[in-house]
Amino acid sequence: MDPVRNPYAPGAGQRPPELAGRGRELDVFDVVLERIARGRPERSLMLTGLRGVGKTVLLNTLRSQAISRLWGTGKIEARPDQSLRRPVAAALHMAVRELAPRHRAPDRIDAFLGVLKAFALRATPAGRAGTATKLRDRWQPGIDVPASSGRADSGDIEIDLVELLSDAAAVASDVGTGIAIFIDEMQDLSPEDVSALCAACHELSQLGAPLIVVGAGLPHLPAVLSAAKSYSERLFRYQRIDRLDRIAADQAFCAPAEREEVEYEQKALDLLYEKSGGYPYFVQAYGKATWDHAPRSPITAADVRVAAPEAEAELAVGFFGSRFERATPAEREYMRAMATLSLVEAETGGPVRDDMDAAVPTAEIARSLGRKPASLSPARDALIKKGLIYSGERGTVAFTVPHFGRYLRTQPA
Repeated sequence: MDPVRNPYAPGAGQRPPELAGRGRELDVFDVVLERIARGRPERSLMLTGLRGVGKTVLLNTLRSQAISRLWGTGKIEARPDQSLRRPVAAALHMAVRELAPRHRAPDRIDAFLGVLKAFALRATPAGRAGTATKLRDRWQPGIDVPASSGRADSGDIEIDLVELLSDAAAVASDVGTGIAIFIDEMQDLSPEDVSALCAACHELSQLGAPLIVVGAGLPHLPAVLSAAKSYSERLFRYQRIDRLDRIAADQAFCAPAEREEVEYEQKALDLLYEKSGGYPYFVQAYGKATWDHAPRSPITAADVRVAAPEAEAELAVGFFGSRFERATPAEREYMRAMATLSLVEAETGGPVRDDMDAAVPTAEIARSLGRKPASLSPARDALIKKGLIYSGERGTVAFTVPHFGRYLRTQPA
């Protein structure tokens, strides 16, 4: 098979050739956009799921939907070492620039940009000193109007963000459209920034303002939001993004191949689903390797078996290994204990299933390592900060990466 024509795309955040199994999420967002366009109240949206299920791809697709309706949009990726202030200012700057040509009062746009510039420049000290402080103070947001005063510049991120987003929504309302801010890796926001964002969304929902936040994050994102504001459980619409079911996975494999006049035998699709588990990133990895190894159409189960080791080797290095290498020896010991304990037994009492990893009680991990739970807290907390594990329920932890436990169980100690 011609490798140049290989349609599969196993890349971080890279849109697959066939966005299968996400029709419901796209339809829901269409309804959200239409309701806001008609002045109906609507909640901001939060996408949650493990790594490799396509949250970033879906986030980008939702942004495209908003752009197609002439909304102003901006996107940021949260980082644990960065305040929300400057990234959200850059995102709103982009969104308002998209709306500016359609606004009948340029002075109104300039007034908002003055507020936006004041918000961006009002960075908190964060304890830096010396050269770093001077560099920070010289930073400019690239807005060609003077910074205003008295609005969104108090230094309190919660007060300032509420005022800023309210003003941005007013600009969108003038144009008869909306603004959507897309935030990836949202679980990495600081507690203060999460609290501010929840407060701003709460204010906007009460006003019926045409501005929404669409966030994406790991499965514990709802718990992060709830810890910041108790009303966040009712403030956002949550959508869990999971692996593809069999029909959607077959579509993800077959539709791109059919456009290249290539077919799969049924047994090949059976084996591909077994190998990939239906996780979108794995679907692309196995699809690409299988295409490159198959001599002709139709692609057979034998072709999949020959190609599988190459796909697994690539995943071991780029998807699993790169994450494992970020962990310290103590953190690796913790994860190996998790991997051993996370095997899930079939409900029928049959053989152990090695295709998924269950949440593991932290007390069990301590017991298996012969340690006190408190002594393992630094390793656990560091792994959570690195995005390798998460705590969905109190007293338990699970891997953020599908099949990570299975990978660890194959690695030498």
